[in-house]
Amino acid sequence: MANGKNGKKKTRKKIIWIAIGGIILLLILKSVVCGKRDPGIMVQSEKAARRDITQLVSATGIINPAYQVAITPEVTGEIVELPVKEGERVRKNQLLIRIKPDSYTAQRDRARANLESSQATLAMKKVEMDFIAANYRRTQELFRSGYANQQELDKMKADLDSSRAQLEAQQGYVQQAQAALKESGESLNKTAIYSPMDGTVSKLNVELGERVLGSGFSQGTDLMTVADLGKMEAIVDVDENDVVLVSIGDTAKIELDAFKNITYNGKVTQIANSAKTTGMGTQEEVVNFAIKIALSDFNPQVRPGMSCNADIEVETKDNVLAVPIQSVTARSEEAAAAATPDSSRELIVGKTSRKKQAKPKEVVFVLDKGTVAMKEVKIGISDNEFIEVTSGLKEGEEVVSGPYRAISSELQDKSKVQTAPKGKAGKGKKN
Repeated sequence: MANGKNGKKKTRKKIIWIAIGGIILLLILKSVVCGKRDPGIMVQSEKAARRDITQLVSATGIINPAYQVAITPEVTGEIVELPVKEGERVRKNQLLIRIKPDSYTAQRDRARANLESSQATLAMKKVEMDFIAANYRRTQELFRSGYANQQELDKMKADLDSSRAQLEAQQGYVQQAQAALKESGESLNKTAIYSPMDGTVSKLNVELGERVLGSGFSQGTDLMTVADLGKMEAIVDVDENDVVLVSIGDTAKIELDAFKNITYNGKVTQIANSAKTTGMGTQEEVVNFAIKIALSDFNPQVRPGMSCNADIEVETKDNVLAVPIQSVTARSEEAAAAATPDSSRELIVGKTSRKKQAKPKEVVFVLDKGTVAMKEVKIGISDNEFIEVTSGLKEGEEVVSGPYRAISSELQDKSKVQTAPKGKAGKGKKN
């Protein structure tokens, strides 16, 4: 009985080991078959070639007249004449607005009357001083002849000094009256506002009969804006990282949202020295600098306030080695070091460059007989499609140009790939 039981146990163990071996064999066969079915990551490629590259700085903004003047009154009152309309062409020194002048006319007349009264008083003071001066001279003669004493001479001298002081004071009053008359005349003249330039009334904010405030003690009422619509400019906001690339005189291409498929030429005329910061102290903080671009092309349909997009051409290089801009990606120091020849690897992972270890390296993936080799490259300027490669790549080498997901995360050094025509890549590994 014992021998029978032992035989059954041995048979059972043999069956179990055979089953385990079969499972292992099936797993091995499956891995081999699946490995054969996996041809690698499907990618697109393009050869590194020489091209002309123009680096662009892109920005958005609005269109404004290059020359415009905001009209505000210097006196307060009611608008009694408004001979212009919004959009109307005006000439320099043409009447734009007249404010009711009655009170300012009365002030001028009152100032003129005060001046005339002061001048009459001055004439009278002068006559009085001349009379006292003549008496003083006679008293001096009498004193020298012994017919007048010292007290009489001193009294006449005091009367003369007092009269002269009164005359000088009255001369001051006359000057004050003259200044008041001039001021009232200028206030009266300011009731009529004339155009400071040839242009167009681009904005009109008031109506006939409306009462406006002068700018004597406040900003004053914004009456209208006169602009030269024949000379327009784009005012765009450029990021603080890009503004250092822009220079006065750089050319630009400008597109307006209102006019599709039309590009205007321009030139940078001004770069702001002070930044415009939004969202200060938050994660959304943005620092921009305003740049003015004068439009070379004139289109009478372009209106102030239209939104625009500008591409500023900051640098051009001819016949440089370039690859598609999406072919260059950033990888960690460790990954870049693994793809770097031993002779130069110390420059990346050595003790002398610890501060640089946290900075990712720019790399490209070069096709190599069904696999890719990750190569570290140095890059230069770029446009919207291509980027300059200054070192690390040879002309004619075929680099992976898509899809983005494969380049940015899936591909590694020596990864298996298969190439596909444009439009068919992007699904990663085949099943």
